[in-house]
Amino acid sequence: MSTLVETYKSEIAPSLKDELDIKNPMAIPKLSKIVISMGLGRAIQEKKRLESAVRDLEMISGQKPVICRAKKSVSNFKLRKGYEIGCMVTLRGRRMYEFVERFVNVAVPRTRDFRGLSTTSFDGRGNYTIGIAEQTIFPEVDVDRVDFVQGMNITFVTTAETDAHARALLKMLGMPFRRTDSENN
Repeated sequence: MSTLVETYKSEIAPSLKDELDIKNPMAIPKLSKIVISMGLGRAIQEKKRLESAVRDLEMISGQKPVICRAKKSVSNFKLRKGYEIGCMVTLRGRRMYEFVERFVNVAVPRTRDFRGLSTTSFDGRGNYTIGIAEQTIFPEVDVDRVDFVQGMNITFVTTAETDAHARALLKMLGMPFRRTDSENN
């Protein structure tokens, strides 16, 4: 079975070079890392939420997440500096490409009422962020063991300099973007 890394090197990179009219092979956009994060505001009152989120994120990503702490105290949210309020994991290399394959081929199609990913979630520098409403779309997460339905943010960081280049890269990696009116005609 061909992995996504091999497919990128043999098929995607050459076609991106032609499509985007790039002269230098080092300037071809590629995926540099994927950051998956869960913000857990209610973890202040319920410590079990943080433990559950860490367990689920570890199963999804294949590596242990880092627990994020509050940088400031905010009295309106009953938040003190240093409280554990989230977790995140950064994927690179082999795990990153495995995650992309699982995300595109297995997890995204399991999303309820899925009509494609938004094309407006690029940040202007070639990075793409998507918000997932619940962690149960990933098959690694045992639905019976889920204590709390928790959302997450997934950021695809690329070396592309423009959003158009990043979109072309992600589209070739299999990302199912929503079709615009101009594409439908």
